Formats: sequence, C-alpha cells, structure tokens
Amino acid sequence: MRVQRAATPRPRRARATLTSTAAFVVLAALVPTTASASDTQEVDVELPYVCALPSGKAPVTVRISAEFPQRTRAGEAFTPTGVTTTVELPAEAVADLPLGDASEVRARTALAVDVAQDSATATATWRGDSGPVALPESGPLTLTTAGDVPSVTGGSDGALTFTAGGLAIDLTPGPEDDAGNGAGTGSPAVDCVLAEDAPDKGLLATVPAVPDAPGASGPPSAPAPGGTSPAPGGTSPAPADGPRDRQGERSSEVPENSPGTAAGRDVPPCRYDERNPPTPLSLNAYVTGYANVKKQKAASYLPPSCVLIDGGEFQIPVDEPFDPEHLVMVLTTYGEFSHQGRRETPPYDSTFLSFDFAPVKATMVLKQTGPMRIDARMKMRFSDLFMTTETHVRVPLVAQVTALEVNGTPLDVGPGCRTETSLTSADPDPAKHPGDHVVLYGKAEQVLGQDVTGYTILTGGPLSGEVTIPAFTGCGTDGEDLDRLLTASVSGPGNYIKQVQGQTCTPLVPVFESPDTKGQCTEDLQPYQIPVAER
Repeated sequence: MRVQRAATPRPRRARATLTSTAAFVVLAALVPTTASASDTQEVDVELPYVCALPSGKAPVTVRISAEFPQRTRAGEAFTPTGVTTTVELPAEAVADLPLGDASEVRARTALAVDVAQDSATATATWRGDSGPVALPESGPLTLTTAGDVPSVTGGSDGALTFTAGGLAIDLTPGPEDDAGNGAGTGSPAVDCVLAEDAPDKGLLATVPAVPDAPGASGPPSAPAPGGTSPAPGGTSPAPADGPRDRQGERSSEVPENSPGTAAGRDVPPCRYDERNPPTPLSLNAYVTGYANVKKQKAASYLPPSCVLIDGGEFQIPVDEPFDPEHLVMVLTTYGEFSHQGRRETPPYDSTFLSFDFAPVKATMVLKQTGPMRIDARMKMRFSDLFMTTETHVRVPLVAQVTALEVNGTPLDVGPGCRTETSLTSADPDPAKHPGDHVVLYGKAEQVLGQDVTGYTILTGGPLSGEVTIPAFTGCGTDGEDLDRLLTASVSGPGNYIKQVQGQTCTPLVPVFESPDTKGQCTEDLQPYQIPVAER
C-alpha cells in the first residue's frame, strides 16, 4: 500500500522543478539501495478518543492495525502496509449525527501520525475510505477505513517511533451513486482527539534503524514539495533559475505582487480546507480537456476541474536490474477530483446530433469511484544528464447523466442514470493494475538547464488516452427506459481523450507571481494557472 512521506523540520524550498533534481540524482546514483528486512511486526492497537458531536463530547474507541518492518536501514524508505482504522461510534453518538433519513453511510478518515527519530519529528496523515455501511436501527456503528499512508525514511540510525494523534471523520449519507451524494442531508464531520489516558500516549510502533546504508545521515528525510528530495547528507539543491523563498523565512504578510485571490475567475474553487487540510507535500491543480464520443463523431468539453494530489518522492526502484547508462527513479502519488466536497467534476453539457439528425443535450458529471493513482518513471542519461519522464494516471470514473434534452424536449433521466461500470482503458500492466479504470499517459523531456517539454506532475501538461464507454443503466422514470437511447448514442470503444493539467500549487509552500517568478498559487492558495483545453 503506497503513501507519501513524512515531513521533516528541515527548511524547505518552495516548488523545485525537474531541473533542480539534477544534482540530487547524480549524488543518489552513488548511494546503493538495499532491500528491507522481510520480517514484519503486526500492530493492532485499541485507543480511546474523545470526539466532538453536536451535543457535546463523547468517548469513542478507535482501533488501528498495520504492519511495520522489524527494522530498517538508515536512508532507506519503507511503508507501513495493511493499514486500517476502525471507529466504533456508540449508540448515543450515532443518534446525535445529522444523518437524516439515510439508510447507509460512507466514511473517510484522516489520522495524524507523529513520526520521530531522536530530536527530529514530523507528522504524516493516514487517510482511509470505507464502503457503504448500513446504519443500525439502534446500537453502535462500526466504521472501518483503509487507504494510502506515507512512506518514511530514517535519516540516521536510531529508533523511529509512530504515535497516533488527532482523527477527523467525514460521513457521507446515502449510496455511492446517489445523485446528490449526500448533499441533501449534509456530510457530517467529526473531529476527535486522543484521550489523555491513552496507553503509551498513543504509541503505535517502534522501528529501529541501523546504519547499514553508506552515505546516510541526518534526520528522517522528506522530499521538497512535489517530488524532489534533499541531496544525501545535505540540503536540497537550488533550482536552476535561482533560489526560491522558503516557508520558514517568509513574512506572514502577503507580498504586494501576489496575484490576489481566485474569486471572480471562471473556474470552481480548488483549495484545501479544515476538513481536508493540506500536508507539506499536498498539491492542487486544475485539469481540462476534450473527450471524443466516437459514435457521434464529436467531442465533449470537460471544463476546468479541481484535482487534489498527495505529493511524494522519487525513489530508486528496488526490483529492477542496475542500468549502467541511466539513473532510473520512480514516483507514485495519489489524487482525487474535488467539487463541493465530493470526488467528482463540475457538471458539464455535451451536445450531439444523435443518429445524425436528432439534437441531444446531456448534462453529465464524472464521479471518481476509487483511488486516482499517478505513476511517474524518470530516466536520466549519465553522459549528458538528459531526462525523460513517463507518467501513467489511473482512475475509475463513472459517467452520470443528470439532465437530458432530445430535440429541445426535456426527458427525466432520474437520479441514478449512469454508466454500469467505470469508463475503461487498456492498461499497459493489467496484472499489477486490475479492474475497470481510465488510463492517461504523458511524457516529458528535459535538456539540462532548459524548461521541461511535455507532462510532469509538477509542471502539468497534456495527457492522453483512449476509453471504452460502458452501457448506461438506471436512466428514466415512471416506467420510461432511456438506457437504450443513451447506450446506442454514446457507449462503445475507441473514444480518444486529451486532458491538460495546469501547473500545480503547493499550499503550504506557495510560490506567488512576481517579476522574477512565475506564479503557482493565488493569494488564497488555489492554483494560479488555469489550463486551456487542447484538441
């Protein structure tokens, strides 16, 4: 199970570009990677929490399960696996939540985990999601979430400790395909703190780090936001275009040349908030583009949509043979669409001439039904430091139709009109990535000292792919079946997609527009760049 990395107390550079990785990757080539110990320690800890409910505070039991290595090596990354968070809400707490008439609920959790080694400390966020859980008529409600957690690198020898901290729980009433996605009853948020009498003050695990990796030193390492890493044994290399400002050195006052807020821009908001706070590695960006509908010989425009991304760090793959001519590094991050607190795009209109004569206008939403995984692979040639980066974005997306007009006449599609399954692409590695999902591909090239051309997760750029649109289901009301109309008009293979992601913003280490710096964040920490769709 993959995760981002814990933060460090070390000062951070604000948004390094791929050029700034050159010094690091040359040094990293000299540091051999070693396999982690195969033996693991299983952790299953039950902790008392106190949660804030509408009527007041209530005790709640939280159970955290995970597998950690018995030991690690300094300078080597490892990831806790099998992570689940189980929350048991007592009956009185369930009755106190504003869940309306919902019969089931889905949960999302964010658990703060403090990571410490010697005097260095950092906080990671362990996020998890649950499937639909039936609400009991009486008695307690048990919610179990699982998701992606941060990787950790011990910067020196000495024990790494993991301690549970605050817990946030978001509850969404209703089924996954509910057109309102719980909006009718609201999405209650519950904030919890570790009880003062928690055993061992919430300690989850201790992982000794042994000094076996040559060149490793310093506190637990963390990447600069967006995927670059400090050079071994020192600070991060400076970007090629000169030093960036540091979060720790920035005044609390907004610079006069900052670009202002995103208000008034013709795009939906794209920001983190108190219910979904950013980590030091969090990114946000807009994405837009076109998707062909082959049967209609036309394209559908996807307006700018917000994507929130958990940042990560490039690592040397441990399961590949050494390449004497190139340095190869890989990066895995996760993201999600975000619109009004839901994992979906804003509604958008598509107009076609169905069967070449009948004008059809459909209002649609793409709903994310599982993790968005972003895998990047970078190769740098030792001879001239020329770099290429290939990226695959995988995400399960269901197309939901919320309104339909045929020849100007509205047809009631009902609340559950959607594709039967996710839109699907042929995956280049189906054994590793099974299931129905969309696959988009992007490639970047960079000559040392010059700008990146193509797509990287930091700088954005074009992504493309081809999808099959499944048959539609649940369309129509009062006995009128519109499934066949939509399926015959839209569903089928060979639908080309071209999306453009804009430059990302790192909210906790923002880069504002200035005479010498291209803007990456607005004053209110939204993406500065609004990309333009390309055909």
